[in-house]
Amino acid sequence: MAPHSDVAPLADTDRYTERLTLPWWLWLCALGLAALLAAEVWMGAPGVRAWLPFAVFLPLTAAGLVWFGRIRVAVTDGELRVDDARLPARFVADVIALDVAGRREVLGVGADPLAFVVQRPWVAGAVQVVLDDPDDPTPYWVVSSRDPVRLANAILAARPAPSGGDAG
Repeated sequence: MAPHSDVAPLADTDRYTERLTLPWWLWLCALGLAALLAAEVWMGAPGVRAWLPFAVFLPLTAAGLVWFGRIRVAVTDGELRVDDARLPARFVADVIALDVAGRREVLGVGADPLAFVVQRPWVAGAVQVVLDDPDDPTPYWVVSSRDPVRLANAILAARPAPSGGDAG
């Protein structure tokens, strides 16, 4: 059985797209805890207290889980898009695919406080996008990805071709 993947098929203008959704087991745990909390509030009381905790806690938990899994990562139209943030590919100096240990090192003690980070703990991989923009103090982006090698290749492919030299 193939592992679950949230990497979507690509449109003509897309090079890469994925949604950083939560794994099924996290949904199961969270909804189970919400049901347990609703049962604790209910405690066998009659009337509204019998159904109201379940009608409130379970939908609120589901909405929170959907919100946590809303982040979309895409490389399209010459830019990296992470949720609402956009990075034109022309400002990308290099892209490094990171495994769990690499992500831990990049986000650890020596991390730059000016870095742009979209990290989801339930996603093992990530990419580090090193920037080359003199007007931006952000040294790099770190973005979670289930397929960091493919994302890194898509970002590198989206960069504009270097100019061939002076026309003078």
